[in-house]
Amino acid sequence: MERCVLLLALIGFCSGQSRLGSYNLESSVSVSGISSGAYMANQFHVSHSGRVVGAAMFAGGPYYCALGNALTSTGPCMQFPSSIALTPLKAYTQTGANTGLIDPLSNLARGRVFIFSGTKDSVVVQGVSKKLEEYYASYITTGSIKTVYNIAAQHSMPTDSYGGACGSLNSEYINNCNYNGAYEALNHIHGGLQRPSSSAGQSGQLILFDQSEFFNLAPAVTYGMDTAGYLYVPTACRNGARCRLHIAFHGCVQGREKVGDKFARYAGYNQVADLNNFIIMYPQARSIITNPQGCWDWWGYTGIAYATKNSFQITGVQRMMLRTMGQY
Repeated sequence: MERCVLLLALIGFCSGQSRLGSYNLESSVSVSGISSGAYMANQFHVSHSGRVVGAAMFAGGPYYCALGNALTSTGPCMQFPSSIALTPLKAYTQTGANTGLIDPLSNLARGRVFIFSGTKDSVVVQGVSKKLEEYYASYITTGSIKTVYNIAAQHSMPTDSYGGACGSLNSEYINNCNYNGAYEALNHIHGGLQRPSSSAGQSGQLILFDQSEFFNLAPAVTYGMDTAGYLYVPTACRNGARCRLHIAFHGCVQGREKVGDKFARYAGYNQVADLNNFIIMYPQARSIITNPQGCWDWWGYTGIAYATKNSFQITGVQRMMLRTMGQY
């Protein structure tokens, strides 16, 4: 057994992966995501609303939208919002809270939510994001929900400095829309942040860390998770300054196996982090037979509890979060 552990450690070392470290962090976190990552950010927020103070969703829909069905995920939850009924989704939410599968719903009332959907989004149409807004409005005052529906963006993470043409699809799903989505989202959630210039560089360190240790029952790939994730650490946070943690979930075909570190480098979060003392965690999903595009699980390919605290992916990311806080 000791030889196996040593071999796995050496494999991680040789591939450039480090053990995820701990930092001087506040106890609360925020989350965000694009597309399947938006659904995952919503699931993580609803599951752990006692810890998560806010969530930002770019091109995503309401909690448990797919009802555990892959066909529903690609149909109503992406293209046909008029077929999304919120009553069963809210009933599932209430049942989850009653049984402890998600945190008490009273926590959501103090959260802040940011929702972005481009007018040209042909992958997850705007009406789906408006259903997400309607879902959150059942638990959060409208003043704490900010929506952006007036930018002519295709299905993408909007930036003010990197990516393809705003209104067109590209293989990285990052578009230059002259709009800093990462800043706008984090500023709405936390308030009072400094805005980076569109030409700002990145002075921190992007670390490739081992995700494997956060999955105990089976290898990470069993649950559609990569063996490694990314962590961006500004110089001040590395030197012991009190910082905040933000978790950013990539979209389908946007993980490390498909585009390398492009989402972690160019989605816009790192420049905000440098100016405002945030550490940004970029957990990485990957493709498996039941998930060929490397999406986060928002329809049930890892099991029926995929949207709750018992989800293998949510549990793994929670452990990563706790490690950065020195609690795991």
